[in-house]
Amino acid sequence: MKLAEALAARSDLQTRLEQLRSRIAASARYQEGDAPPEDAAALLREAVAVTQQLETLIAAINRTNGSVRLDDGRTLSDALAARDTLRLRHSVLSSAAEAATGHGGQRQLRSELRQIAALDVPAVRAQADVVARELRELDARIQQTNWTVDLAE
Repeated sequence: MKLAEALAARSDLQTRLEQLRSRIAASARYQEGDAPPEDAAALLREAVAVTQQLETLIAAINRTNGSVRLDDGRTLSDALAARDTLRLRHSVLSSAAEAATGHGGQRQLRSELRQIAALDVPAVRAQADVVARELRELDARIQQTNWTVDLAE
């Protein structure tokens, strides 16, 4: 199994677990004289089995991420951490540029004080563009690796 397939399977199991959680909650209590919509105990057993499958799959994914190296020499785990921080950096830069532009920065009255941008908005947006490009390039390398690497057992 390729790493990308394992990641998709993990996502499916997580979705399945959330569905089971919802069905268990809907069936855990019912009104006297009525039948529950589903067997909550059976659903709970199924949920436990799904969590066990998830544990096995996540452990294999983590082993793979820690042992596989990208073309630049860093592990896949390190690349994932870098991708996460690039996303955060891009978000901060974009938010900062948006905040500095001000929405409707026009004064209503002459007596109101003017608002002035504390940041060089074009420069911050340029930084955000550079980070976005780095993020896209890194994500493409990660995705390529996910489809070429076999899952560690």
